[in-house]
Amino acid sequence: MDVLSSRILLRPTDLERTRAFYRDVLGLAVYREFGTEEHRGTVFFLGGGYLEVSAGSDTVPTPATQLWMQVRDLADAHKTLAERGAEILREPRREPWGLDEMWIADPDGLRICVVEVPEDHPIRYRPGT
Repeated sequence: MDVLSSRILLRPTDLERTRAFYRDVLGLAVYREFGTEEHRGTVFFLGGGYLEVSAGSDTVPTPATQLWMQVRDLADAHKTLAERGAEILREPRREPWGLDEMWIADPDGLRICVVEVPEDHPIRYRPGT
């Protein structure tokens, strides 16, 4: 299989509220918009992939579904997200595995881990290699 592109498909309970969250609160850039009225969708840039918010659902996401988003500066992201009214589930802290993480939720309760990878973390740096 030769994968050329990928995206996460999100079917929120309130399309406009969720589009506004990812656009205005998280500040994700829009890749494209499509459709009209209740069939309107938005695809956001999400680092190396995309997040499509479209259609709708009567159910909220399960705890088994989560987003992981790496940022350059977690303290700055925390300040900005708090100012924009994001629901902060857990304040930033260094985890035992060495990543700096905080947790937020989208309007349907989808848990989003916002992560800063410290410069000396093995994900970024491997001594002797």
